[in-house]
Amino acid sequence: MLTNTLGYPRIGNQRELKKACENYWAGKITLNELQDVAKSIKLTNWQLQKDAGIDLIPSNDFSLYDQVLDLTLTLGAIPTRYAGLTDGNLTDLYFAMARGNQKDGNDVTAMEMTKWFDTNYHYIVPEFYKEQQFSLLSDKAVDEFREAKEQGIITKPVLIAPVSYLLLGKEKEEGFNRISLFERLLPVYIELIGRLVDAGAEWIQLDEPFLALGTDAEAKACILKTYEAIRKAYPSLKILLATYFEGLGENAAFAARLPVCALHIDLVRNPEQLDSVLPVLPENVSLSLGVVDGRNIWKNDYQESLKLIAKAKDKLGANRVIVSPSCSLLHSPCDLTAETNEEVLTPEIKQWLAFARQKLDEVVVLKQLANSENITFAANALKVNIATIETRKTSTLIHDAAVKQRVAAITDADANRNSSFNTRKQLQGKELNLPLFPTTTIGSFPQTKEVRSWRAQFKNGDITQKQYDALLKKETEETIRFQEEAGLDVLVHGEFERNDMVEYFGEKLSGFAFTKNGWVQSYGSRCVKPPVIYGDVSRPEPMTVYWTEYAQSLTDKPVKGMLTGPVTILQWSFVRNDQPRDITCTQIALAIRDEVTDLEKAGVKVIQIDEPAIREGLPLKKEDWGQYLDWAIRAFRISASGVADATQIHTHMCYSEFNDIIEDIAAMDADVITIECSRSQMELLDAFANFNYPNDIGPGVYDIHSPRVPSQGEMIVLLEKAQAVLPANQLWVNPDCGLKTRHWDETKKALIAMVGAAKALRETVAV
Repeated sequence: MLTNTLGYPRIGNQRELKKACENYWAGKITLNELQDVAKSIKLTNWQLQKDAGIDLIPSNDFSLYDQVLDLTLTLGAIPTRYAGLTDGNLTDLYFAMARGNQKDGNDVTAMEMTKWFDTNYHYIVPEFYKEQQFSLLSDKAVDEFREAKEQGIITKPVLIAPVSYLLLGKEKEEGFNRISLFERLLPVYIELIGRLVDAGAEWIQLDEPFLALGTDAEAKACILKTYEAIRKAYPSLKILLATYFEGLGENAAFAARLPVCALHIDLVRNPEQLDSVLPVLPENVSLSLGVVDGRNIWKNDYQESLKLIAKAKDKLGANRVIVSPSCSLLHSPCDLTAETNEEVLTPEIKQWLAFARQKLDEVVVLKQLANSENITFAANALKVNIATIETRKTSTLIHDAAVKQRVAAITDADANRNSSFNTRKQLQGKELNLPLFPTTTIGSFPQTKEVRSWRAQFKNGDITQKQYDALLKKETEETIRFQEEAGLDVLVHGEFERNDMVEYFGEKLSGFAFTKNGWVQSYGSRCVKPPVIYGDVSRPEPMTVYWTEYAQSLTDKPVKGMLTGPVTILQWSFVRNDQPRDITCTQIALAIRDEVTDLEKAGVKVIQIDEPAIREGLPLKKEDWGQYLDWAIRAFRISASGVADATQIHTHMCYSEFNDIIEDIAAMDADVITIECSRSQMELLDAFANFNYPNDIGPGVYDIHSPRVPSQGEMIVLLEKAQAVLPANQLWVNPDCGLKTRHWDETKKALIAMVGAAKALRETVAV
């Protein structure tokens, strides 16, 4: 019986990679210094997996920015707009594709970014053209295998398989299907795999996540051809085909019979699929059992996992069973032992958790228990595990009778505004008196080093609450004054008191716990520290009223109250797994509703409830969407429906495709929805136009995930595209997302240009 991991966190225990990348982008360190940091993280990860007892240790799971972008560079699928950068440093080309490039006479936009299936990780979307050619441009996968080999570790290189890679991308011109590129792509994969074999690779992991989503006949034919070609070219190579995030369903028999050595299935998301895979698995194929949750932080229930392992072992024999996490551990924090502050994470809650490092131990102990190895140690580990699981079930921390009663008492009226949108729009127009193409931002403004240092000093007790508040008030007032001078119509206070859009609210809600070092990668150098929802959720006191009310006191223009919505708080937290997610989400919705009504009482006329994770939360299989959307949309409506008609409710979503859920987006009944649109050149608006979306829309005209500053002319072009498909009186003007990660200089230039674009368009419409 073997043990296996599909991938490991690459940010470093102290976010070393984030800091190194940002220093490299700022010109503070050299490329060699950046590569030294990267190498140190890789070697540490390989060694700790080896020391833990993992047999199949991944390589090429490390990335400076994103694993899909790594593969795009490797395969030479470089969009033509980067042609001027291809002769130089491949690393700089790579970062330009991820972040755009606006220096040394260059001015190129970044590639699109979207969510990795139903996670909060973002990947860089490959761009495909009819005449697309592929060739090996980078030896990253081979180089990393050799790095590990030099340390005495023979790894299992990880590659996204050809068909899944194509499906992750987007056609950038009409008249072809990206799957038609398969015949050009496969030989390049065969060449790359050959280089890995020549370097000494014995196992290679090919990720086929789309097999768990359902694939059409053409894609399945290409998948079959992939593995037949690899088997023919390298008959002694062992291929582990990895699926995750869902069950194989109707593809179970197809996947099981592909010419590979091992098939990985996710038994956390879909334990039932074991019964459909075991009967159809050929005698020469092993089964990797994803029994340890790679996406959540709760300690594994050994007894439940052992039942699944025993079933597979009885059918296949121990030598054909591989024990694994459910997916890459990329989505888990690095190491629970770094959590030493008991005031932040209490021992009672900490004992219920397992981060990536601890999940390695769980995998190994499960193998030992199933294989009757190291009997004394394994038996003691099982005993401790059983006691811990029972302790969590009976803890008084978890349950709040008042919260449960309030959820049970919700009626349909609680999920509906008083009047229709048309009635509300008229009342809000009189109340707010906004111009055509009203301008606003999505909420946050740059969090400078000074702001972050104030927060750290306050948490460490180096400055008092009064001193901290005075600093924040000064920053807030400067931000209000800038927005007034720039000519923005609906202002925000800047959120300088907030650390993260989810963590900030979690800190003020009951039922949440926190970590000091529980970071996970969201995209590139952006890391988030998700709260842990361990119990019933409620709001003990107002969370945002003080700072919003203060900001409003500084200006006659409306200031938006800024909140994170219930679905996003749920999705971007590590959620308790001892009750249905919809119940937890409804509890959060009631807490946000309380905040919304308190903001209204304080005189706030515009309130934004961000829900960027609505789309992300969709089950991967379409037949399961209905149930999720019913409770997710209802939760948003509960949070937003306690206010008067004249109070304007906004929501924000980013990096989502809306076509297939547009009716549900409309059902949210937000007065204004703001969305990411700039990287896609307003393509996302087609869904709203085709549906005849009734409420107001703010399509983003400024890509805040890139340091590049767009010109006023570019923004006018985007707004003209928007106006071509939607009525002018329905359009708002705003950036794609919050400005927290940007610098003030670029932010001011971009927002001044944005306001200028809106004013220019008003004149055009007036004429």
